[in-house]
Amino acid sequence: MEKLRIIFMGTPEFAVGILNTIVKNNFEVVGVITAADKPAGRGQKIKYSAVKEYALEHNLTLLQPTNLKDENFLSELKALNANVQVVVAFRMLPEVVWRMTKYGTFNLHASLLPNYRGAAPINWAIINGETKTGVTTFFIDDKIDTGAMILSKEIEIGSNENAGSLHDRLMELGCGTVVETLQLIEKGDVATHIQTDNPNIKTAYKLNKENCKIDFEKSGEEIYNLIRGLSPYPSAWCYIKDGQQEWNVKIYEASLSSESHNYGIGSLLSTKKEMKIAVKNGFINLISLQFPGKKRMSAAELLNGISFSDNAKAL
Repeated sequence: MEKLRIIFMGTPEFAVGILNTIVKNNFEVVGVITAADKPAGRGQKIKYSAVKEYALEHNLTLLQPTNLKDENFLSELKALNANVQVVVAFRMLPEVVWRMTKYGTFNLHASLLPNYRGAAPINWAIINGETKTGVTTFFIDDKIDTGAMILSKEIEIGSNENAGSLHDRLMELGCGTVVETLQLIEKGDVATHIQTDNPNIKTAYKLNKENCKIDFEKSGEEIYNLIRGLSPYPSAWCYIKDGQQEWNVKIYEASLSSESHNYGIGSLLSTKKEMKIAVKNGFINLISLQFPGKKRMSAAELLNGISFSDNAKAL
């Protein structure tokens, strides 16, 4: 089998870990494709993707197309003379791109496919209370995350784990899985498994303001899972209302106490050091949160500068 010449496609920090492992395992990366630069933050300064930062630091050939069907981009891509493409947390590719290389184009997805196809698999696995997840490599086809699977590796989800720590562990698991996949391709020893659909497949929907908002009518366990599944980013949120004041509050860390009580759903109980919200079967104890115009802080720190009445409520 001829030596692999790899094009890597990815954008966020998760992809950087995989790219770095490919480079450190002495595979030849002939090109890196990442998102175009865009303004970000209050100052709207141009921000490079994490993958671009890595590519520049390691002097890797870099392309940043805005249109993946653009003839100039396709010519540049073909000129790199790659024979396999690796995709991690990028965008949907047109057929002209994913069919370009001799040994195909494979994707690393952070779930045990066919479950959690879509944009936010790490978050939704925790939000839905899963006890295990994993990573899957598969050859890309014309749909999203539906191609023939190559390797699948499983990992347990801790009962109190958040999306941030699971992200890091899945990135580590993904590093080894991508290298193993490349080794199989290099040896000509790939055996694939076709994904089979069923009515119970769960989807990793794109996160938005609506599905990140806490619904206090849900069970304490569902609320707790939402908070840890969205922490540290983009974070679960709710309104806290006290008299005429109302704040949009991000909740990063909490714990769940299961106990009977007579408080109304959403009632906010606070002391000088603690804040908790009444839910159906107990209390959500707030540990780390952020009020508008303030930095993220502990509940105790927040309560140094603000107090709530007995009528305060989370909505």
